[in-house]
Formats: sequence, structure tokens, C-alpha cells
Amino acid sequence: MTIKEVAKLAGVSPAAVSRFLNGGSISEEKRERVRKAIEETGYRPNPMAQTMRTGRINQVGVIVPRLYSDSVSQITAGASQRLFERGYMTLLGCTDHDPAAELRYMQVMQESQVSGIILMGAELTPEIAQAIRDSRVPVVITGQNFEEFPCVYHDDFHAARDLTGLLIQKGRRRIVMVGAPEKDIAAGLNRRRGAEQALLDAGLDAAAMPYEVSTFDAKGGKKAMEHLLQQYPDLDGVICATDTMAMGAISALREAGKEIPKDVSIVGVGDNWMDKVSVPGLTTAHLFFRQCGEEAAGLLLDLLESKTQTAGVRQIRLQYLIMERGSV
Repeated sequence: MTIKEVAKLAGVSPAAVSRFLNGGSISEEKRERVRKAIEETGYRPNPMAQTMRTGRINQVGVIVPRLYSDSVSQITAGASQRLFERGYMTLLGCTDHDPAAELRYMQVMQESQVSGIILMGAELTPEIAQAIRDSRVPVVITGQNFEEFPCVYHDDFHAARDLTGLLIQKGRRRIVMVGAPEKDIAAGLNRRRGAEQALLDAGLDAAAMPYEVSTFDAKGGKKAMEHLLQQYPDLDGVICATDTMAMGAISALREAGKEIPKDVSIVGVGDNWMDKVSVPGLTTAHLFFRQCGEEAAGLLLDLLESKTQTAGVRQIRLQYLIMERGSV
């Protein structure tokens, strides 16, 4: 099967098929006809020939901070599916929250001739910012709003504000927070500021809210909650920066003899699968992680089709839903 045969079946020119395969500009109507023809015939382009022709292979690098995360897996799945539909494969790199590894992956992926990079950002260090500016391929960031670059991010501030406001509505006044490191602007700083804003809106002392930083896992959430219980044994409300932290915090609360929600109400952020099977179910903010990946892939494809790394630099802020369950 050749490009010419695919083009004949789709009723388009071979050049249109080539543009489809290489991420070039093509009308949606022709794109759909080519996609159906490729599906029917099972045609697969020769990767070596594509590389010789374009100087790049139809791969997109996706750099993630960790693998054992429901949010990361959903974002990756959304991006990979959208890219696959457009003829791109995904090359995955995990940094384990190491900025040096992030820089190295960006360099290696460009040397490997990827067409573009999706970066699940945490901290915009000067080195990372410069690496993105210097990148020979387009870079799109997920999870953070870095104003200079194309981004898809969540409304972390308002999600945390609304969750804390819900705790206050339930009569909770001795509220503490299990937070993320604030170098992570979205999960750390913005969610803390959102919680503090809810306290201010209710006429409470936001500056006095006890706050303990956790790692991004249940073990860290449990340890942070234990520290808070030692200092504030009469606490009655907990907001956690992530649902995984919240699961660890719940374990610590139960071991301390606290009943949820009778003694303590607790909320998280994310809405992963654990929230629906825990007893009681965890009240949380549903963030649209899969959509985040899909939108990031769409931004990257737009940049690839425009043949520039700066045209259409856009930031997309996704909405959220408050999922009220038994933990409040």
C-alpha cells in the first residue's frame, strides 16, 4: 500500500495525505477522509523515509514528574490518544521531580528528532524557562500557568477556595491544610492561597491556618497529618492539596481516634478512583485531567501545523466540579 493508493481511496491528492501524516495543514473534511482511508487499509508510513524527508520522526516527547499518579496517567492517556489519531507516537520520560532530569530529557528528546514536547510542569526554574525558549521544537506545558509559554492548566485557586468554603459552611472553624511544596505553583502555592481566601471571605484569620507540607503520596499525607494532630489535636477540618495526600491524612485521623465526618471533615483535590471507593467517600474538586492532555496535544498540533514555536501562544484554563461526598 502506497500514499498514492491511500490518496485515490480518499479522493485527495498524495500531497494531502503527506500533509496529514506529517502534521501539516489540511482541511477537516479532507483530514477525515484520509483518516478513514488509512483505517480501512491499515496503511503505515515508512518511519525512515519520513525522517529523511522531514528531518523529524512522528513522535512527541511527554515529560512527566512521576508515573504512580492517577492525574499523570489521565493526562498522558488524553495526550497520547489525541496524538495517535493524528499519526504521532508518544515517547515518555519520567523525571521523579528532578529539574536536572527535566533538562536532560528535553535535550535528549530534541536530539532524537521528536516533533514536539509536552511537559508536565512543576517548577519554572530559570534553567527550565531558558531551555523551553531555546528548544528547537514546540513545547506545551500542562498543569501550570507559565505566562510566556503555551499551557493547559487547572483553576487550582478557586477549587481550593470553594472546598475550604464548604468546610466552613459545615461549621468547621479549626481548619488545617496538608499542602504541596510551594515551588509547585499550581498544587502548592495556588491551592494554599485559595484556602486562605475562603477563610478571609468568612472573616477568619487566614494567616493563622496551620499548614504542613507533604510529599505527593499517601505516606507524606499521613506524616503531615500526624504532625498537625500533635500540635492541634482539636482540629475539625482538613483541606489536602491532593486526594492521595488526603488518603494518608484519613489514615492518621482514624489512628488518632477521629471519626470522619463526625469529628473532622476532610477534602482533597483531583477526584481520582480512590475517592469513590473509600468509606466515607472523599469530597474533592474534580479536575479534568484527560481533557488537559487532549487540549495540550491540540495546542502542540496547532504549533506543528503553523511551523512556528510562537504563533498562537495560548493558555487554556480548565474548569472544575466540586464533588460532595461523605467526608464532610
